[in-house]
Amino acid sequence: MEGPKILVVEDEQEIRRFLRASLSHHGYRLVEADSGRDGLMQAGSQQPDLVILDLGLPDIDGMEVIRQLRSWSQMPIIVLSARGREAEKVNALDAGADDYLTKPFSVGELLARMRVALRHATQIGGEAGEPVFAIENLRVDLGRRQVFLSDQEVHLTPIEYRLLTTLIKHAGKVITHRQLLKEVWGPDSVLETQYLRVYMAQLRRKIEGDPARPRFLLTEPGIGYRLTAP
Repeated sequence: MEGPKILVVEDEQEIRRFLRASLSHHGYRLVEADSGRDGLMQAGSQQPDLVILDLGLPDIDGMEVIRQLRSWSQMPIIVLSARGREAEKVNALDAGADDYLTKPFSVGELLARMRVALRHATQIGGEAGEPVFAIENLRVDLGRRQVFLSDQEVHLTPIEYRLLTTLIKHAGKVITHRQLLKEVWGPDSVLETQYLRVYMAQLRRKIEGDPARPRFLLTEPGIGYRLTAP
């Protein structure tokens, strides 16, 4: 059985060579592009399962590549960039990237993020996800709208439940403050970050053993939140 096809859009030859060796060793098939336009062409012709994208490309900016890809495809996009500022991470995620790693990066972390993105894409493309989400001692019955912690039912407010299920829908991915506010409260509330902080604190108090050291609801400082993937 052939492994997933990965498109690497990266103008640095050394990084492409490194990724080729590392990912091929783990069973992935690679398609390579050294510019944004070539990457867009390869994405259309090769139909990869996932795109690894550098933002600093020689012809068009990686942000434009994300926008163009998202105009016709939902294939997972993981940004791999030397740009480490929070604002750029937020912009890339809001534009439609699934995840963001800053150079230098570890292969182990990249592989973990790829597995999450590919699994998420499979769930969206196939079934509408599992009726029950479970990780460690947390279980969410999405059909019955019930939440259990160590088999004890936890009562959430409607907004707390909507916030939790939105994070479950994107489990393992970074979700920006803006994305969460839009999905939970609506497009008119994307600037109301205080809402999000208050409800996230309440949710942590209810489902985390130690809210100060969360295991499930992780903060990505200055960017948003990530729910630990099963």
